[in-house]
Amino acid sequence: MVGLKQARTDMKRTQSHMYAPERQQEILRLAQKQGRVDVPTLAEDFGVTQETIRRDLSALDRAGLLHRVHGGALPAGALHLEPGLAERDSTAATEKERIAKAALALLPAEGSVILDAGTTVSRLAGLLPADCGLTVVTNALPVAARLADHPGLTLHLVGGRLRHRTQAAVDAWALRDLADVHADVAVIATNGFSPEGGLSTPDLAEAAVKRAMLTGARRVVLVADSSKYGARHFARFGSLDQVDVLVTDTGLTDEQAAAIENHGPEVIRA
Repeated sequence: MVGLKQARTDMKRTQSHMYAPERQQEILRLAQKQGRVDVPTLAEDFGVTQETIRRDLSALDRAGLLHRVHGGALPAGALHLEPGLAERDSTAATEKERIAKAALALLPAEGSVILDAGTTVSRLAGLLPADCGLTVVTNALPVAARLADHPGLTLHLVGGRLRHRTQAAVDAWALRDLADVHADVAVIATNGFSPEGGLSTPDLAEAAVKRAMLTGARRVVLVADSSKYGARHFARFGSLDQVDVLVTDTGLTDEQAAAIENHGPEVIRA
């Protein structure tokens, strides 16, 4: 009995140190599993105040994922399904190959680079020449696998919980690792981008990592095929004015490119 109480105490202590995006993701999971959640129970389980939980529920309600009711919340319906790696890699494959080649030219000859998780970024990693001497930081297993035997570069793999859908490390460990990184360039992927909606992705934990990458580099290169223009996903992680260069494909119209450039980034259509 004592052991069970201690385990629950340890669990609450861990949960009380969660970042808000992690906590909200867990609240959403509980609501989907249980059919409803209530404020007092969530506050006790996560070791935070009821006001903190109310703010979490309000944020999830505004995003359309939960429906706020007196004292708690109900699921708003089925979540948008995030495609897996194989499906995403086969989507717009030709465009992604051109984008990766164009982005390669934007990397420094030497110095440090952050490579985000994403199928286009993984293609970019596979294009790094044998004489490349960069220091590369990544949270993505597919990127690390492509670079593990590279003869010239220095590879740093960010730790954390592995999201199986994207094979990316996320949560507190990953954020702590990235907090100590000041890279020359970050190559960031996104599920959606637009002047109004900014940069977004379906998962809160992955958004937090992307946000840390945006602030951890002097120059940011966004790689995204044109089909993602105008898409808005649950977790916003940045805005276009944080991006130096957008590398996309020719499916992006002149009008759309001009709208993006009005917010700061240079647009390259490969």
